[in-house]
Amino acid sequence: MSSSPSTASRNKAVKAQAMKAAAKSFTITELAAEFDVTPRAIRFYEDVGLLEPERSGRNRVYSQRERTRLKLTLRGKRLGFTLSEIRDLLDLYESPTDTVPQLHAFLGTVTRHREVLERQLEDLNATLEDLAQYEAQARALLESGIREPQGLVSDARST
Repeated sequence: MSSSPSTASRNKAVKAQAMKAAAKSFTITELAAEFDVTPRAIRFYEDVGLLEPERSGRNRVYSQRERTRLKLTLRGKRLGFTLSEIRDLLDLYESPTDTVPQLHAFLGTVTRHREVLERQLEDLNATLEDLAQYEAQARALLESGIREPQGLVSDARST
């Protein structure tokens, strides 16, 4: 079964559009606006080797690859990863997906990070419980009409 001339033309147009989208470049200003970061932050990620834009004279030209790396870098920062961990994750992203040692390394990084966050969450929950107790004590004292809550103040000073 052969394609009609109009179908072949449409297929060519779709392929050309896909190639054009893949070849799209971005300025530092465009990326800064898109990801709500400063150009200085983007230059910093370049300085530490996370981004490698092309140059056109004095201007930086960011490819789709660099845009993706910036997106992954910002996602990693939001999740609390260090720049070194982000670099490792970016290297994994660009490597073949069937590389078992790299996947083990990635899993180790994620597991360690999860453990740190879980410990921090435990600490935050304990702090929130303490604050709830102090808040309840303060409300009870105010409702009872006590003007100088000496017990509350002395407890707070001893911690």
